[in-house]
Amino acid sequence: PSAQGRLGHRDSTVTDAPDFDASADAETLYNAMKGIGSDKEAILDLVTGRSNAQRQEIVQAYKSSYGKDLIDDLKYELTGHFERLIVSLMRPQAYHDAKEIHDAIKGAGTDEKCLIEVLASRNNQQIHDLVEAYKDAYDSDIEEDVTGETSGHFKKMLVVLLQGTRDEPGVVHTDLIEEDAQVLFAAGEEQWGTEESIFIMLLGNRSFDHLQMVFDKYQEIAETSIEDSIKSELSGDFENLMLAVVQCIRSVPMYFAKRLYKSMKGLGTQDNTLIRIMICRSEIDMLDIRECFRMSYEKSLYNMIKEDTSGDYKRTLLALCGGDDDLAGEFFPEAAQLAYKMWETSAMTKVQLRPTIRPASDFDPAEDAQNLRKAMKGFGTDEDVIIDIVANRSNEQRQEIRQAFKSILGRDLMKDLKSELSKNLERLIIGLMLTPAEFDAKMMRKAMEGAGTDEHALIEILVTRSNEEIHAMNAAYEDGEAYSKSMEDAIQSDTSGRFSQILTSLVQVPFIPSYCTSTKQRDIIWAELADACNEDSDDMEIKFMSILCTRSFPHLRRGTRETLFNHYCLAIVKKMSLFLVAVRSVKNQPNYIAERLYKAMKCIGTDDRALIRIMVSRSEVDLFNVRKEFKETHDCSLHEFIQVETMVVSFHILRVE
Repeated sequence: PSAQGRLGHRDSTVTDAPDFDASADAETLYNAMKGIGSDKEAILDLVTGRSNAQRQEIVQAYKSSYGKDLIDDLKYELTGHFERLIVSLMRPQAYHDAKEIHDAIKGAGTDEKCLIEVLASRNNQQIHDLVEAYKDAYDSDIEEDVTGETSGHFKKMLVVLLQGTRDEPGVVHTDLIEEDAQVLFAAGEEQWGTEESIFIMLLGNRSFDHLQMVFDKYQEIAETSIEDSIKSELSGDFENLMLAVVQCIRSVPMYFAKRLYKSMKGLGTQDNTLIRIMICRSEIDMLDIRECFRMSYEKSLYNMIKEDTSGDYKRTLLALCGGDDDLAGEFFPEAAQLAYKMWETSAMTKVQLRPTIRPASDFDPAEDAQNLRKAMKGFGTDEDVIIDIVANRSNEQRQEIRQAFKSILGRDLMKDLKSELSKNLERLIIGLMLTPAEFDAKMMRKAMEGAGTDEHALIEILVTRSNEEIHAMNAAYEDGEAYSKSMEDAIQSDTSGRFSQILTSLVQVPFIPSYCTSTKQRDIIWAELADACNEDSDDMEIKFMSILCTRSFPHLRRGTRETLFNHYCLAIVKKMSLFLVAVRSVKNQPNYIAERLYKAMKCIGTDDRALIRIMVSRSEVDLFNVRKEFKETHDCSLHEFIQVETMVVSFHILRVE
């Protein structure tokens, strides 16, 4: 069944209360608001403990018993976000959706994100109910109001969605799957310009089940995902709307998990979005959303709400959330499979890794060496010249400059740079001048020296490097003048337990080229993972450690396709954060790196060492891809984020190709 069609009452966190008595509940609410002040706890517990259908009965009983409007009384007694949340819960869902749409298009400006979220995620019946509720509540036609505030292809797609004429769940036109995929390809990737009407017609009318198959076929034809095609072919609000539709086709719970995360991350909370989603999904698929949230962000939705809100507003949201996954260790296999399907699509896409630094044309190492010397000679240092040269040459070219500097000027460029620069600029420029293996070895040593060990740095470096890179790093570490022991010995001295075993396995990897991806080898990986699931707990961890740490990424992407997210395997992954990082890195390295950059800068104070380490090591690998993932996840460009946090050369490494 489709991601949207199969979800039902059993995945909700709010259900019908047993032994329900609408009149008794109406009396309880009346007494809670009678006199001076109000019993907010009684109101909260009652409203969140009843389904929406039961709340409508309470509204009627309240009017019958007391001749008063319950919603008006609640508005009078309550304030702030708590009032908005409780009042919204008391409205029928269709009327709540209608109010959200009305608020989004009335007044100054239009809330396009609200329009996208509501209309992209509702099924046919919910759309029909919304249209009727809007007409009843505002005596106006929703289509006319929406089209009056929007324009272009964005408006056209909204109109299609408002018709509620999508094929019902389960309807698959088998004979049209390949044809639809070909039509989408011809309308976008295959030609100059885009036939937006084709995208609108197909994505707005075919069933989710049908489109999931079309997307699979599209990937075979275009050798890229439908998401990447939309990003390259469309723009603005229309692009955002079509991506939201595709995300809902992939997995509605995953779409809402992402929306919830964005509503709370960073400074300030998007309370309207948070309230809207928690209300509308609490009786549909909140358990699935919680699981998708935890797998995507390594944190429970419950805890994020707890940290980001306060007071009775927080208590109400937590009641709608229904529990803390981290505390209960709950597992929802169907939700996991939904999340994994979306994740798998990303992993299997043939992504072209794109750096932000490429070799400079008309390169002259002697000239660069002389210009660097001039920039450092005499009183003061011309830092702009140094930045311009170093940040605009590939690492291979920088090594030629080092040699030319020595040959022509008889000086050590690294020593001169260290004496002329200071603090983070010095660390960044020196990092760029080292070879990748030298830089990685230095970062490993820095992570282990002094008081305490930077486990996050060790994980990030070892999990994201290929076998070839780790072998080169090992050699550079042993060649380092300041290193008194091998990298393996250093790791064993500074870490312990299973964590130490995993890291040691990573640095001991056999030299298996990353291109070994034969069908026979993939079948072996599949069998190994399946066998690991049937072992005792300790044996499972050891086997997973061995497989994840020694097999190539192409192997693991295929091998984890059907086995990784069964109950036993997920239990292992959840139990050890390093396993989770390893799996995330296997599936989508740029996304993992983007999250590491965000975490390095999001709090008070910047983790400059992590920022420098990542920017240097990924600039000639996939920093362009990392930028795209950062923008998509955090609604802010990496360039803007760095600009706020730093005043160094990182901007130059980020430039567009």
